Amino acid sequence: MLRFGLFGTGHWAAETHAAAIDAHPRAELVGVWGRNPERAAELADRHGVPAFGDVAALLDECDAVAVALPPDIQADLAVRAAIAGRHLLLDKPLALTLADADRVVAAAQQSGVASVVFFTQRYHPNVTAFLASTAAASGWQHARATMFASIYQPGSPYGESQWRIEHGALWDIGPHALSIILPVLGRVTRVAAMNGPSGLVHLLLTHVGGATSAISLTLDAPREATTRDFVFFGENGTETVPPGDGDAITAFGTAIDQLLEEIDAGTRDHRCDVRFGREVVEILSAAEVARAEGRTVDI
Repeated sequence: MLRFGLFGTGHWAAETHAAAIDAHPRAELVGVWGRNPERAAELADRHGVPAFGDVAALLDECDAVAVALPPDIQADLAVRAAIAGRHLLLDKPLALTLADADRVVAAAQQSGVASVVFFTQRYHPNVTAFLASTAAASGWQHARATMFASIYQPGSPYGESQWRIEHGALWDIGPHALSIILPVLGRVTRVAAMNGPSGLVHLLLTHVGGATSAISLTLDAPREATTRDFVFFGENGTETVPPGDGDAITAFGTAIDQLLEEIDAGTRDHRCDVRFGREVVEILSAAEVARAEGRTVDI
């Protein structure tokens, strides 16, 4: 049984992380820590576990951490957890700066802990199978991704998320888009970016080997314009990425399965580990520079 400490008390922590850990036959939730002690106590009570006021105390009680916190806070906590020898089940983005992402990678590698970063779509079996078969095909020249979300509508659990308000779609849903495109087209070597209205951000990427991709993102789309669309173009035509065939709780359970596989096998080569999380942060950081300075950035 893998004992998890849950760090975070928001909607994602409660309705996805905690729920999935509770439902998993080989996982046990042993405690909750949060920046708001009252919310930590409420969530812990819901699952019949203690709330912790001290990070180190919860790290002492667990084998692995599940983190659902703003990425800058996650990075510091992940470093502490890795140094303490705790396996990592982290959320995207890994961090908000490349320096912080590097610290997480270094700590995980030095301690030898297993790591998985939860890019939700990558844990739906039908999406995983699609990406594997598409990557195995040759001749891909371009990909187009459009992710128009609307988190500021009444009732959204994310509309008051301060880090999302400050950093926008680039950092919130940009990682999801990259997690779909990179397995097929490969590493990014050049980044251009510009802003549009209503929080829109557009990325134009060059990948190793010369293929390109175009990504358009917003968290503030009109309700009627919300969409998720991924298409690959190549010598043999087009392929459209299917929507995930499960919910977030099921996907998180799959992430737990894969973390357990890494631990049981003693391997540290998960396709969405902290090194992949760092690669995504590097692209997002380059996009920040590109749109701020109006130039193309080489990676």
